[in-house]
Amino acid sequence: MKEALRYLNNAKEILRKAPIEDNTYIDVKPVQEACGTAYLAILKAIDEYLLGRGVSNKDLPQSVDGYREMLRKHLSVHNGKLAREFEKLYKALHIAGYYRGLLEDVNMIKDAFKAAKVFIEKIT
Repeated sequence: MKEALRYLNNAKEILRKAPIEDNTYIDVKPVQEACGTAYLAILKAIDEYLLGRGVSNKDLPQSVDGYREMLRKHLSVHNGKLAREFEKLYKALHIAGYYRGLLEDVNMIKDAFKAAKVFIEKIT
């Protein structure tokens, strides 16, 4: 969990430097970078969990589909809740925030980061 939280803290630090005007980030580049780093924090948390469950380094997922499969296989005790949370975070942080650069509202990003932290804490 240490590594995952380090990534999440790095993402928050990137956002602190992003200019804000009227509760809106006015420069999309640092927001994209922060969202990408926060998404990586989630992947690091899943990796750490899997390694702790005996999955070898070489068998860690290499794609989002691989992560979905590992969540179903190793974390299904939560009745699919974690898989749904992962999907929401994937869409918000990776697709909308990082890839498309669509997130600019300060509160939306804060909420996504809080959800990422909750997700990380649940699996560690």
